[in-house]
Amino acid sequence: MMLLPRAARFALLAVLDVALHARARPVSSKELAARHDFPPRRLESLLQALVRAGILRSLRGPAGGYELARERRRLTAAEIVRVALRAESGDEEECGRRNETSLEAVLTPVLEQIEASVFERLETISLDDLHASALARGFGERQDAGGDFDI
Repeated sequence: MMLLPRAARFALLAVLDVALHARARPVSSKELAARHDFPPRRLESLLQALVRAGILRSLRGPAGGYELARERRRLTAAEIVRVALRAESGDEEECGRRNETSLEAVLTPVLEQIEASVFERLETISLDDLHASALARGFGERQDAGGDFDI
């Protein structure tokens, strides 16, 4: 069972990929799309939502791409997922509320409790945690011990 929508998974993968690969130079959306088999158009709109939310920074030009806008330890999985859900949802939630049937009124509070529990857990997971786990499994470019950013 997949609990998180595809857009949320895309966002987590994209931000983690940027964290793993953007040390030497920004990660292009083409690289991201190729590495993870993302639909390029959908990925680009998701990346722009992450930029607007202050999670990623976009750099223009031939050597442009995306890099983290903040330190890994200051980004949570919950924040990334919320951005993806907002970018994907549009007016769906509002329409769903207006047309709620009596059975949906019973089911909605249960699902909201489950969602709240999931977000509580996601709040405890930093991008730094995911980054360390990815490195331990052999993904990304290994770096010397130190901070996220060069000064």
